[in-house]
Amino acid sequence: MKLLKDKIIQDGKVLSKDVLKVDTFLNHQIDPPLMKAIGEEFAERFKDAGITKIVTIESSGIAPAMMAGLVLGVPAIFARKRKSLTLIDHLYTASVHSFTKDETNEISVSKDFVTCDDTVLIIDDFLANGQAVLGLLDIIEQASAKLAGVGIVIEKGFQPGGKMIRKQGIRVESLAIIASLEDGKVTFSEGAAVR
Repeated sequence: MKLLKDKIIQDGKVLSKDVLKVDTFLNHQIDPPLMKAIGEEFAERFKDAGITKIVTIESSGIAPAMMAGLVLGVPAIFARKRKSLTLIDHLYTASVHSFTKDETNEISVSKDFVTCDDTVLIIDDFLANGQAVLGLLDIIEQASAKLAGVGIVIEKGFQPGGKMIRKQGIRVESLAIIASLEDGKVTFSEGAAVR
């Protein structure tokens, strides 16, 4: 997706060989026109998958999931990381380790929102080690729902998550795949290095 790649080059900051900061448009401040285009792209890629629900994890996956849900005409559900007075029982739960924050959270989704009748699309902002996707897959499996696939805004192709998920026979559609962040440069999997 050229628009996304251009934004990564323009506004992304390489903090290390493993970390790309995109808080100016994706996971702190949100760029609404870009999110709209991302939602439209996911909807186009998964339009024939029979999706009835989109599931993500709070908070960075919410904007792209919501925009895809808007285009597809289906609800977007986010797994909560924090406990809530209103979300205490009748839950699917899974543990997810965050590479960026170096912490493990128990995520939760109400059993009222994902059922065996659903075909679910997982959407998330990043795919690195695959832990968030694995946690969401666990929840979808607990619900006996059908998986349509996984939509990722930015995949770190040099980390094992994408290969691990695809090896399970799961469809993964990533809008931008980064091959390397070496030497402070973003290199996309199908192109040359850009500073």
